[in-house]
Amino acid sequence: MTSYRLSCFLLFSLISAPLLASTPSAVSLIEGMEQTLWSDSNHGQYLMRIESEYWTRELLLEAWMDRPEHTLIRIHSPKKEAGIGSLRIGDAMWNYLPKVDRTIKIPPSMMLQPWMGSNFSNDDLVKESSFVDDYTHELAGVDDSGEVTVYRVVSMPRPNAPVVWSRLEFEIRADAIPVAVAYYGERNKIVKRLTYDQVKTMDGRRIPTRWTMVDADKPTARTVILIESIKFDVPMDEALFSLRRLRNPE
Repeated sequence: MTSYRLSCFLLFSLISAPLLASTPSAVSLIEGMEQTLWSDSNHGQYLMRIESEYWTRELLLEAWMDRPEHTLIRIHSPKKEAGIGSLRIGDAMWNYLPKVDRTIKIPPSMMLQPWMGSNFSNDDLVKESSFVDDYTHELAGVDDSGEVTVYRVVSMPRPNAPVVWSRLEFEIRADAIPVAVAYYGERNKIVKRLTYDQVKTMDGRRIPTRWTMVDADKPTARTVILIESIKFDVPMDEALFSLRRLRNPE
């Protein structure tokens, strides 16, 4: 009987070992997702559509990101907002308003305020926080029902991390393409949810090209970002990420 049980145990171990080995870690899923979305650097053109129950407005954006320290976003249209820009250097952020020729520094307390009246916050757009660095991650579930396996990762803030979310819940495909992320605030209540879809090949990689943010308390309003074009791992001139270039694009 003992020999039989040992044989069964060894057989089970041989069968399950490849399955366990093939399951990615929570950290590797988050790292893979960040690389898929942003890589080490990127430069893209985006359409942001802000939708409410009564009106819709669209912004054409151009953005440069040199991770982890630098982000620059410029609005090209409509004419009313053209030239407005946002710049992040490290943990500092500035907005430039061309109509009054004024540069405004955004304090840390304002990083979660809506960017240009959208459902995306300042932090969402310029990525001051890092999911990998500022949170611990745990694999909480696996969904094998679709063509691609989807993993659920629960992320909790590290002690003293400069974040306000009580937790984040990610849904990430096995190929590192994100499906959704839910943001939780006080009392563990969901605050907003970001979903990703319309996966296409851009600059040689498969990425979600539509990002939709919806606030939990305003389900009839949403902001959609459509990626029109993007290049990854492009060389970045450090002078691009400066207050001079924020005020005077060349």
